[in-house]
Amino acid sequence: MPPKAKVTREMIINAGFELVREQGIEAVNARTISQKLGCSTQPVMYHFAKMEDLKKAIYAKLDQYHTDYLMNIPRPQKGVMLGIGLNYIRFAIEEPNFFRFLFQSGFASGNSLLEMIDSDELEPVLSAMQKALGLSMEQTKEVFLTISMFAHGYASIIANNALAYDEALVAAHLERAYRGAILAVAAVEETK
Repeated sequence: MPPKAKVTREMIINAGFELVREQGIEAVNARTISQKLGCSTQPVMYHFAKMEDLKKAIYAKLDQYHTDYLMNIPRPQKGVMLGIGLNYIRFAIEEPNFFRFLFQSGFASGNSLLEMIDSDELEPVLSAMQKALGLSMEQTKEVFLTISMFAHGYASIIANNALAYDEALVAAHLERAYRGAILAVAAVEETK
Protein backbone atom coordinates (compact mmCIF):
# COMPACT_ATOMS: atom_id res chain seq x y z
CA MET A 1 0.00 0.00 0.00
CA PRO A 2 1.49 3.37 -1.01
CA PRO A 3 2.10 5.94 1.74
CA LYS A 4 -0.60 8.54 2.27
CA ALA A 5 -0.02 11.88 0.60
CA LYS A 6 1.12 14.52 3.06
CA VAL A 7 -1.39 17.32 3.55
CA THR A 8 0.51 20.59 3.68
CA ARG A 9 -0.41 23.92 5.19
CA GLU A 10 -0.62 25.38 1.67
CA MET A 11 -3.02 22.64 0.55
CA ILE A 12 -5.29 23.46 3.49
CA ILE A 13 -5.22 27.20 2.73
CA ASN A 14 -5.97 26.51 -0.94
CA ALA A 15 -8.89 24.24 -0.01
CA GLY A 16 -10.23 26.96 2.30
CA PHE A 17 -9.82 29.53 -0.45
CA GLU A 18 -11.92 27.39 -2.80
CA LEU A 19 -14.55 26.78 -0.12
CA VAL A 20 -14.90 30.51 0.43
CA ARG A 21 -15.24 31.01 -3.32
CA GLU A 22 -17.92 28.33 -3.63
CA GLN A 23 -19.90 28.68 -0.39
CA GLY A 24 -18.63 31.64 1.63
CA ILE A 25 -16.52 31.88 4.77
CA GLU A 26 -19.30 30.31 6.85
CA ALA A 27 -18.53 26.96 5.20
CA VAL A 28 -14.92 26.87 6.40
CA ASN A 29 -14.27 24.44 9.24
CA ALA A 30 -12.00 21.44 9.84
CA ARG A 31 -14.61 18.98 8.58
CA THR A 32 -15.32 20.76 5.26
CA ILE A 33 -11.62 21.34 4.60
CA SER A 34 -10.81 17.68 5.28
CA GLN A 35 -13.67 16.56 3.01
CA LYS A 36 -12.35 18.80 0.23
CA LEU A 37 -8.86 17.32 0.65
CA GLY A 38 -10.06 13.74 1.11
CA CYS A 39 -8.34 13.35 4.46
CA SER A 40 -9.20 13.27 8.14
CA THR A 41 -9.48 16.43 10.22
CA GLN A 42 -6.17 15.60 11.93
CA PRO A 43 -3.89 17.32 9.34
CA VAL A 44 -6.11 20.40 9.37
CA MET A 45 -6.00 20.61 13.14
CA TYR A 46 -2.25 19.92 13.15
CA HIS A 47 -1.54 22.95 10.93
CA PHE A 48 -4.33 25.14 12.31
CA ALA A 49 -5.22 24.44 15.93
CA LYS A 50 -7.69 27.35 15.78
CA MET A 51 -10.03 27.93 12.86
CA GLU A 52 -9.44 31.65 13.37
CA ASP A 53 -5.80 31.11 12.31
CA LEU A 54 -6.91 29.27 9.18
CA LYS A 55 -9.34 32.05 8.32
CA LYS A 56 -6.55 34.62 8.76
CA ALA A 57 -4.35 32.64 6.36
CA ILE A 58 -7.18 32.38 3.83
CA TYR A 59 -7.87 36.09 4.24
CA ALA A 60 -4.19 36.92 3.56
CA LYS A 61 -4.20 34.78 0.39
CA LEU A 62 -7.46 36.34 -0.72
CA ASP A 63 -6.22 39.86 -0.01
CA GLN A 64 -3.25 39.27 -2.33
CA TYR A 65 -5.53 37.72 -4.96
CA HIS A 66 -7.76 40.80 -4.74
CA THR A 67 -4.82 43.20 -5.12
CA ASP A 68 -3.58 41.30 -8.19
CA TYR A 69 -7.12 41.37 -9.61
CA LEU A 70 -7.39 45.14 -9.11
CA MET A 71 -4.06 45.82 -10.80
CA ASN A 72 -4.88 43.70 -13.87
CA ILE A 73 -6.49 46.42 -15.94
CA PRO A 74 -7.49 44.73 -19.22
CA ARG A 75 -7.80 47.87 -21.29
CA PRO A 76 -6.38 51.21 -20.25
CA GLN A 77 -9.03 53.59 -19.03
CA LYS A 78 -8.83 57.38 -19.06
CA GLY A 79 -7.26 57.02 -15.63
CA VAL A 80 -5.71 54.20 -13.66
CA MET A 81 -8.16 54.77 -10.83
CA LEU A 82 -11.13 54.32 -13.16
CA GLY A 83 -9.73 50.95 -14.23
CA ILE A 84 -9.05 49.95 -10.64
CA GLY A 85 -12.52 51.13 -9.57
CA LEU A 86 -14.22 49.12 -12.31
CA ASN A 87 -12.12 46.07 -11.41
CA TYR A 88 -13.18 46.48 -7.78
CA ILE A 89 -16.82 46.38 -8.84
CA ARG A 90 -16.22 43.50 -11.30
CA PHE A 91 -14.57 41.57 -8.47
CA ALA A 92 -17.76 41.92 -6.40
CA ILE A 93 -19.77 40.60 -9.36
CA GLU A 94 -17.47 37.72 -10.31
CA GLU A 95 -16.44 36.71 -6.79
CA PRO A 96 -19.28 37.74 -4.46
CA ASN A 97 -18.29 35.32 -1.66
CA PHE A 98 -14.71 36.61 -1.76
CA PHE A 99 -15.96 40.20 -1.72
CA ARG A 100 -18.24 39.56 1.24
CA PHE A 101 -15.44 37.87 3.21
CA LEU A 102 -12.95 40.65 2.51
CA PHE A 103 -15.22 43.63 3.02
CA GLN A 104 -18.47 42.70 4.71
CA SER A 105 -17.69 39.91 7.15
CA GLY A 106 -16.17 42.07 9.85
CA PHE A 107 -13.20 39.71 9.78
CA ALA A 108 -10.73 42.54 9.22
CA SER A 109 -12.54 44.83 11.64
CA GLY A 110 -9.27 46.42 12.76
CA ASN A 111 -8.58 47.74 9.28
CA SER A 112 -10.79 50.67 8.41
CA LEU A 113 -10.27 52.34 5.05
CA LEU A 114 -8.54 55.21 6.82
CA GLU A 115 -6.14 52.76 8.48
CA MET A 116 -5.58 50.75 5.31
CA ILE A 117 -4.60 53.84 3.30
CA ASP A 118 -1.13 53.62 4.88
CA SER A 119 -0.75 49.83 4.59
CA ASP A 120 2.00 48.14 2.59
CA GLU A 121 -0.63 46.13 0.70
CA LEU A 122 -2.15 49.28 -0.79
CA GLU A 123 1.19 50.77 -1.84
CA PRO A 124 1.18 49.29 -5.40
CA VAL A 125 -2.28 50.72 -6.09
CA LEU A 126 -1.40 54.16 -4.70
CA SER A 127 1.93 54.26 -6.55
CA ALA A 128 0.23 53.45 -9.87
CA MET A 129 -2.34 56.17 -9.23
CA GLN A 130 0.27 58.72 -8.16
CA LYS A 131 2.28 58.08 -11.30
CA ALA A 132 -0.80 58.43 -13.52
CA LEU A 133 -2.11 61.56 -11.78
CA GLY A 134 1.17 63.37 -11.20
CA LEU A 135 0.05 64.33 -7.69
CA SER A 136 1.75 64.12 -4.32
CA MET A 137 1.13 60.93 -2.36
CA GLU A 138 -1.07 62.84 0.10
CA GLN A 139 -3.23 64.19 -2.77
CA THR A 140 -3.34 60.74 -4.36
CA LYS A 141 -4.62 59.28 -1.09
CA GLU A 142 -7.42 61.87 -1.00
CA VAL A 143 -8.50 60.96 -4.55
CA PHE A 144 -8.24 57.26 -3.68
CA LEU A 145 -10.45 57.64 -0.59
CA THR A 146 -13.17 59.40 -2.57
CA ILE A 147 -13.21 56.86 -5.39
CA SER A 148 -12.88 53.92 -3.01
CA MET A 149 -15.96 54.91 -1.07
CA PHE A 150 -17.90 55.43 -4.27
CA ALA A 151 -16.76 52.13 -5.84
CA HIS A 152 -17.32 50.23 -2.58
CA GLY A 153 -20.90 51.46 -2.43
CA TYR A 154 -21.59 50.23 -5.95
CA ALA A 155 -19.77 46.93 -5.37
CA SER A 156 -21.62 46.24 -2.10
CA ILE A 157 -25.01 46.90 -3.61
CA ILE A 158 -24.24 44.71 -6.62
CA ALA A 159 -22.60 41.89 -4.57
CA ASN A 160 -25.75 41.66 -2.48
CA ASN A 161 -27.98 41.42 -5.56
CA ALA A 162 -29.66 44.77 -5.01
CA LEU A 163 -28.65 46.27 -8.37
CA ALA A 164 -27.99 44.92 -11.85
CA TYR A 165 -24.55 45.80 -13.21
CA ASP A 166 -24.50 48.26 -16.08
CA GLU A 167 -20.83 48.87 -16.87
CA ALA A 168 -21.41 51.98 -18.99
CA LEU A 169 -23.48 53.64 -16.27
CA VAL A 170 -21.09 52.65 -13.49
CA ALA A 171 -18.06 53.79 -15.52
CA ALA A 172 -19.70 57.17 -16.19
CA HIS A 173 -20.47 57.64 -12.48
CA LEU A 174 -16.98 56.55 -11.44
CA GLU A 175 -15.39 58.89 -13.96
CA ARG A 176 -17.44 61.84 -12.66
CA ALA A 177 -16.46 61.02 -9.08
CA TYR A 178 -12.82 60.61 -10.14
CA ARG A 179 -12.73 63.95 -11.96
CA GLY A 180 -14.53 65.63 -9.08
CA ALA A 181 -12.03 64.25 -6.57
CA ILE A 182 -9.09 65.51 -8.66
CA LEU A 183 -10.70 68.95 -8.99
CA ALA A 184 -11.36 69.06 -5.26
CA VAL A 185 -7.73 68.21 -4.46
CA ALA A 186 -6.55 70.89 -6.92
CA ALA A 187 -8.93 73.45 -5.37
CA VAL A 188 -7.56 72.74 -1.89
CA GLU A 189 -4.01 73.16 -3.24
CA GLU A 190 -4.93 76.56 -4.74
CA THR A 191 -6.20 77.84 -1.40
CA LYS A 192 -2.88 77.07 0.32
